[in-house]
Amino acid sequence: MTPGLPQASDILAALGQAVFAWDIASDAIVWGEQVSAVFPGIPAERLATGAEFAKLIEPAQTLRTAALALTSPVHGADGTPYRVEYGVRMSASDPVIWIEETGRWFAGPDGRPTRAIGSVRINNERHARDEELSRLARLDPLTGELNRSHLIAALAEAIEETTRFRSTAAFMLVGIDHLARVNDAFGFDVADAVILDIAKRIRARLRGGDVLGRFSGNKFGLILKNCTVDDMNVAAERFLAGIRDEVVPTKSGPVSVTASIGAVSLPRYARNTDEAVNRAHETLDAAKRRRSGSFAAWRPDAARDAQRRVNIRVTDEIVTALNERRIRLAYEPVVSAVSRERAFHECLVRMDQGDGQVLLAPDIVPVAERLGLIRLVDHRVLELVVAELAAAPDVCLSLNISPDTTMDPDWWAGIESLMLAHPGVAERLIVEITETVAIQDIDDVRAFVSRLKHFGSRIAIDDFGAGYTSFRNLRKLGVDIVKIDGAFVQNITHSADDRAFVQTLIDLARRLDIKTVAEWVQDEEAANMLRDWGCDYIQGRLIGLASAERPWGVPSDSALPAVS
Repeated sequence: MTPGLPQASDILAALGQAVFAWDIASDAIVWGEQVSAVFPGIPAERLATGAEFAKLIEPAQTLRTAALALTSPVHGADGTPYRVEYGVRMSASDPVIWIEETGRWFAGPDGRPTRAIGSVRINNERHARDEELSRLARLDPLTGELNRSHLIAALAEAIEETTRFRSTAAFMLVGIDHLARVNDAFGFDVADAVILDIAKRIRARLRGGDVLGRFSGNKFGLILKNCTVDDMNVAAERFLAGIRDEVVPTKSGPVSVTASIGAVSLPRYARNTDEAVNRAHETLDAAKRRRSGSFAAWRPDAARDAQRRVNIRVTDEIVTALNERRIRLAYEPVVSAVSRERAFHECLVRMDQGDGQVLLAPDIVPVAERLGLIRLVDHRVLELVVAELAAAPDVCLSLNISPDTTMDPDWWAGIESLMLAHPGVAERLIVEITETVAIQDIDDVRAFVSRLKHFGSRIAIDDFGAGYTSFRNLRKLGVDIVKIDGAFVQNITHSADDRAFVQTLIDLARRLDIKTVAEWVQDEEAANMLRDWGCDYIQGRLIGLASAERPWGVPSDSALPAVS
C-alpha cells in the first residue's frame, strides 16, 4: 500500500523551514505554522512585525531591509528574488540560530518594496563550516597559530592601540637556530615536529592578550601588549629558556634546539608594521651573528644609520658607473720568480667617479658584495677583460670573481657567448676564485672549474692559506695555480713561522703539479727566498703595483667592444 504524502507544513517543519508573507507597508509578517520549529522559544509577538523581528537579528538589524534595497526591482507578477543570511537570538546568553532567508519582493508604483514572500531555514551547519574555513584562512596549518598576513594585521592594530592609548608594546621575532641542519639530519617531518613543539612552548609562556603567529618557516612573531623595555628583556629570557632547557621529542629521537630573538619596542622605535618587522629582523640577525640562543633589542645607532646612507650613495654610484661605463681595469704584473719575465697580469677593478677621483677594488668590492651588486660588477669586468684579450693576442690576463658569481647562470651565459665570439681568448684567461668559496661549496665549485677548463681557461685559488682548504681538495678541484696569501709572504724575511708555512705550501703544490704565485713580495731578499724554494711566480711592490696603463702598449681606443 502506498503511503500518503505528508502535509507540506510537516515537511517544512521536518526540514527546519518556515514560510512567511511580509506586508512591508504595514510591517506585518504572517508566518506559516512551522515557525515554532525554526525559532523555538521565541514569542509570536517578537516575530509579528519586521521591526520587532529586526531586534533579534545580528550582526546588524538592517540586514533584511538592506537585502531588498540592494536588488534592482523587477516589475511583474514574479517579483524580485533576494537572499540574505543572519543570526537570530533572544538575548546575549542564548545561542545564535543562523538563518538563510530566500524570497521575492514586489514593488509598488514608485518602485519600492511593498510586500515580500519567502522562506527561512536553519543553516547552522553551513555557517559553522564557513566560520571554520574563515578560521583556517587566518591560521598556519602546521601550528594552528596566526599566519603571517593576519599576524601583520594584528601588529598594525597593536601599534595603533599603543599610539591611541599612549601605552607600550613589543614585537619579537623568534628564530629557531640551525633548523636546516635538523632538516638535513632527520627530514622535514622531524623539523615540522620541532616547529610545532616550539610553538606550543611559546604559547604556554604568553600572557592573556598577547599574540603569537608564524612569521616564516623557522620564525615566529610575538606581539606583547603593555610591555615595557624591562618586561621585554624578562619575557625574552623566559621564551629562550623554555626552548633550550628541554629537548624536543620526535619519532627519530630527542632533538636539542635553541632559538634567538630580535625585538623592538612599540611605538617608541617602530610606528608602523614595516619599521617593526625590519628592525626586529635586523636585531634577530645581529643576535644570531653574536651567538645562537641569544636576544637583542633594537636601539638607535648613529653609526649604523650613517653607514646605510653611505650604502645608498655607493649603490647609486656603482649603478651609475656601470650604466655610464666608468668601470675600469688596472693591471698588476705577475712574473716568473726565476727569469722575471712577465707571465700574466691580474686585472683589478677601478671606478672612475667622474671628478678625477678613482675608487680602488677594496673600496668597491666589499660594498658591492654587501649590497648585492657584485655580480653586475663582475659581468662588466669580464667584458672588459675579454675585450683586452681579443685586442692583444699575446697577452694573458687573470680576473677575480666573487662567491656569488661562481653560481650565477647569467655569468655563465655571458662567458660562453664571449668565448664563442672571440676564439683564442679562453686559453689566455685565468679565473681566480677565493679559497673560502672552494671550502664551502666544493662540489659546486668543481663543476664550475670543469666548465671553465672545458673552454681552455686556467683556474687559480686566490688568497690560499687564509682558509683551510686541504691539498686533497685542490687535487679534487683540478686547479692550475695557487696564489699564496700575501699576509704570509710579506713577513718571510722576518718570521720563521711564515717561512716554514710558505715553503711547505710551495713544496706540496709542486708535488701536485700545481703552479704557485707568491703575493705581496716586497723586496729582493724575499723574492730570492721564494725562487730558491721553487715558487713559480711572484707579484707585489717589488715587481710593480697595479696601473691603469696597459703595459703591452695597446691604445685605449683599440679594445674591442664586449659582446652583449
